[in-house]
Amino acid sequence: MTGSNPFARVVVFGSINTDVVVPVPRLPIAGETLLGGDAAILPGGKGANQAHAARLAGVAVAMVGRVGQDELAGPALSMLEASGVDLGAVRPSRRATGCAMIWSGPDGSSTIVVSPGANQDINADDVPEALVGPDTVLVLQQEVPLAENARLAARARERGATILLNMAPAQVPDRETLDALDYLIVNDIELAMIAAALGIAGADPAERLARAIGAKVLSTHGEAGAALTDGETTIRQPGRTVDVVDTTGAGDTFTGVFAACLVRGLDEAAALAHANAAAAHCCTRQGAQTAQVGWDVFAKDV
Repeated sequence: MTGSNPFARVVVFGSINTDVVVPVPRLPIAGETLLGGDAAILPGGKGANQAHAARLAGVAVAMVGRVGQDELAGPALSMLEASGVDLGAVRPSRRATGCAMIWSGPDGSSTIVVSPGANQDINADDVPEALVGPDTVLVLQQEVPLAENARLAARARERGATILLNMAPAQVPDRETLDALDYLIVNDIELAMIAAALGIAGADPAERLARAIGAKVLSTHGEAGAALTDGETTIRQPGRTVDVVDTTGAGDTFTGVFAACLVRGLDEAAALAHANAAAAHCCTRQGAQTAQVGWDVFAKDV
């Protein structure tokens, strides 16, 4: 399960938000005012969620991002700081801290509106040279400007880093970014979107996508599990049955834990199993970072 370990750290380049979560009896329709339950103010942002998950998996993590100089910055950074994520490359912005407004239904479904705010100011140059090299697993997602992802991915490729992109929120990345990747993580919606954009049709779209972009594709399928393919060989991980409370941070948890497993020297099959199990656990509690706490990522029941 464990092999040689060339990596020292996970570096996450991405969004940092404060989430305002309101439980609702059902998701509202357009134009409707709906009474919900008590609001919860929680740390979030896809980048921050991924960094927190990786840190809880026991590896060194550096977060690169932007927050505003406002009352939302403290909650946004609180759990990263408490868990020991390196925040030395988190810089201030004149914009408001990013904020997500989440309606959470009783069946675990959610509707989310994100105000990017300070995340729009992130710059590839925010990443210190010391954090990008052959001993780095660089994690990217798409709540920040895609052009900055592309710039950083090209630089990281030149310096020998291993690069992982979570294609969420669902947007087709720049070709320059795709060409630099080692791993692309997609859910069913994102897989269909990028397959259509690249003219990939027919059965086994993940395998065809991996061959088209020259990177390994991790596809997540909710309760149906997850898979990893290089275009020729596919590793499949069955789904896990859990009592779903909130699916908000599941994909971010999967991404962060998979990156951490690479740093820990686990093989890809073991990394996939642990990431899948951690994402399932995250669905059993409310929130993103708050839902990641209190469970051993490397429990034996994966």
